[in-house]
Amino acid sequence: MYSALEIVASVDRLKSLPAVYHRIRAELESPEGSLNEVARLVTHDGVITGRVLQVVNSPLYGFSGQIDSVMRAVQLLGMQQVHDLVLATAVSEAFDGVDAERMNMRMFWRLSVLRGLAARVIARHCALLDAERMFVIGLLADMGHLVMYLTVPELAERAQTEADTTEQPLHTIERRLIGADYAEVGCALLDSWQLPQGFASAVGGQHTPCTAGAHNFEAAILSLANRVADADRRGLASEDAAGRVDSAIWTHLDLAPSLMGEIREEAELNLAAVTALFFSRH
Repeated sequence: MYSALEIVASVDRLKSLPAVYHRIRAELESPEGSLNEVARLVTHDGVITGRVLQVVNSPLYGFSGQIDSVMRAVQLLGMQQVHDLVLATAVSEAFDGVDAERMNMRMFWRLSVLRGLAARVIARHCALLDAERMFVIGLLADMGHLVMYLTVPELAERAQTEADTTEQPLHTIERRLIGADYAEVGCALLDSWQLPQGFASAVGGQHTPCTAGAHNFEAAILSLANRVADADRRGLASEDAAGRVDSAIWTHLDLAPSLMGEIREEAELNLAAVTALFFSRH
């Protein structure tokens, strides 16, 4: 049996993010942080610069007119959204080429993007102030599975097969077979990356939002977004997917189950384009 910390500690390649991300994070958190300095930091990394400009001009944001400078992108987005965009870009760039045994990486990244888009759609329906941030949190929500398929692939695959066969919750099977579930592993990973606390708390609480403390609402959004991704993976109708959502989640978010189809349709609208943008090799 393994703990979440033990699983994360055994994967060296997932332990760090590019230095430019941490510099931008420090600038964001500094009382003297400035848009000019954030733009300067982004432009110092050619790969990040290219990807940021691609993304800001993509359907993900929907700005009118071509944005051809990092400074303009930073002005339009603001420092927090630039931080989140650079984080998503750093993760996609660092792990786009990862090949996990027994895992369909094309499907993994596609579902990760769908989960992120669904989380953003749900957050907007809930009038959450940081709705855009939910895309990145949703994108990272299943990273625990990537770690597990890199470290304990046989057990991870066995848990998924049992969940598909028995209809039992995957996370409860993982705890029984492995000792930790993918949400716990993902939380430990995001903690090791020293991301803002809300990221790890929401990811760690995606199955039991009440355990996510001040970030229980974001965790509830992830719980619903997971059902959208699961419906896509299983080929379920939206009505069936809505029925699999705990009624407490609908109540907590103050949303009706009848919205599932609309949420799913909105999330899928730009799925192919955004997936290709972040994970072109897949």
